[in-house]
Amino acid sequence: QVQLVESGGGLVQPGGSLRLSCAASGFTFSSYTMSWYRQAPGKEREVVARILTRGGITNYADSVKGRFTISRDHAKNPVYLQMNSLKPEDTAVYYCNTVFLGLARWGQGTLVTVSS
Repeated sequence: QVQLVESGGGLVQPGGSLRLSCAASGFTFSSYTMSWYRQAPGKEREVVARILTRGGITNYADSVKGRFTISRDHAKNPVYLQMNSLKPEDTAVYYCNTVFLGLARWGQGTLVTVSS
């Protein structure tokens, strides 16, 4: 059974940092592209960052380029999202995602609130 579990969210002041983690189980983690999405109140879910399986190729939404870094540790399983220089508009529920057997799989999400 595919399972994704996010952690690391919380309340942070503007300009601060957080690191989100996504622990995956039920599939061969290293063989799948992993992504982080977010959904702010009243808005659609949007992709934030993605990391491919080969070569560590990454891509980012324009709104987070230069501030967020996605990484994965093939030996230890988690995929991380390091978020720096956070802004109030980064406030959202952040979700880990992969596509397994043609279906999108999601974690339960972790809330990030950026506020003074």
